Amino acid sequence: MPDHEAKRVAAGQDDSPVSAAVEREILRAVARIEYGSVEVVIHDGKVVQIECREKIRVARDETGRKTAAGQIR
Repeated sequence: MPDHEAKRVAAGQDDSPVSAAVEREILRAVARIEYGSVEVVIHDGKVVQIECREKIRVARDETGRKTAAGQIR
């Protein structure tokens, strides 16, 4: 937690509607994706779902054909 956040929590000013666990999951999702997007779904002011859409960049081999070899984990 950044220092300014720790000070807010210690002062009883943690008005964040998102729990620390949800924040960690969102950051983990962002860190895992090289190309793509992370969508946070919210219902009634609460995070209910985190969707990850990863894009795989397709490279062309020397013959000009598309290949995803080496791209897939």
